[in-house]
Amino acid sequence: MAVKKFDKPELMAPAGDFSCLDAALAAGADAVYFGLRGMNMRAGARNFELSDLRRISKMCRSAGAKAYLALNSIYFDGESRALAGIVKAAARNSIDAVIAWDLSAVAAARAAGLPVFLSTQASVSNASAAAQYYAAFGVRRFVLARECTLDDIARMRARLAKILGKRAACGIEIEVFAHGAMCVSLSGRCFMSQFQCGKSANRGECAQPCRREYIVRPKPRGGSGVSAADSGELAIGQGYVLSPKDLCTLPFLEKLVEAGADSLKIEGRNRNAQYVETVVSAYRRALDFYFERRETPDFERAYAELKGELLERLASVFTRGFSEGFFMGKPVGDWTSAGNEASAKKVIVGRVLNYYPRVGVAEISVDDSPISVGDRIYFEGPSTGYFSCEIGSMRSAIGEVRTARKGDIVGVKVPRRARRSDRVYAVR
Repeated sequence: MAVKKFDKPELMAPAGDFSCLDAALAAGADAVYFGLRGMNMRAGARNFELSDLRRISKMCRSAGAKAYLALNSIYFDGESRALAGIVKAAARNSIDAVIAWDLSAVAAARAAGLPVFLSTQASVSNASAAAQYYAAFGVRRFVLARECTLDDIARMRARLAKILGKRAACGIEIEVFAHGAMCVSLSGRCFMSQFQCGKSANRGECAQPCRREYIVRPKPRGGSGVSAADSGELAIGQGYVLSPKDLCTLPFLEKLVEAGADSLKIEGRNRNAQYVETVVSAYRRALDFYFERRETPDFERAYAELKGELLERLASVFTRGFSEGFFMGKPVGDWTSAGNEASAKKVIVGRVLNYYPRVGVAEISVDDSPISVGDRIYFEGPSTGYFSCEIGSMRSAIGEVRTARKGDIVGVKVPRRARRSDRVYAVR
């Protein structure tokens, strides 16, 4: 029986700084999305400066990847000039598209000749809405509302063809979130942070009050106080009632493809480079395996084994536990995360003192956690970016050693250049 043909979707990765950008590209991302300081939905992330656009574009071009600028906040009249300047600079530096939902940002991008990807903040969840945005603003990609199911995606694909005609509908792209944090509110449009902390989630400043522990107390009766012993206080901590688990679509990745998703987005512009590398590489391997091996006789068994292995890797970095999100229907029981449930933790090893290019060796000062031959270590720095390697051997002043402890200085062979003061980490 012939296997139905599907196009391989784009794998889009987050980049909160240059280390994360480097990690995303090295892990095989087809595209990256990033924000500029103060002008996107991750105001708390490290973000980039306007002057970084050229370097970002160059790095992406060199890796054969696309670069998308997130301007997915809401904007006020006093910001219109700055917004127009940013979009023009993005166009000059060959940024591929702008992610937006505020119509002023959409208009600015169109005026600069940049394609617009309509953010999930717009809550597009049906073909009629997509067709209206397409007709009025020329939007050709929609980041669907997170509340959409697999059936909704497939149905939207079919209805777009009826509304717009097959030819026009073929030019419409559907983007969905595939992995990462989920918001307790509808498509992220939450006012809890604004009311409780004075920080607007819709301006990228969410203080995440939903992730905190709370104590529920009964209201005193008849004006009399209630002692703590008799109050029946309920501490809501271990299973936070407002804190969702993280989305993970790896177990049913092929179903997203078959439903008609054109781009799979990984959430995480606030995450570190190790997280980005781990998650992007896992989804890269799964997607490539599915498209390269799905017509082979032993595909089902081998694919299931690979997904099991990759899920273990995903569980090794920051996670609140995994959920299917809304893709399979209402996610009952998935709003009970108790913080980080990662099976491994990132620990500081030390810093790079020197690099010897002729032999490809980094001299490392072990300032904290010990390292041993066979460990995987991670290098991160503003110019170096991010990379990792397994320790094949180590040498100190006394000769070859198997383990280096706090206070030791050792040389380790590395696959690419490291720089003085680069940070060195390990995962335990």
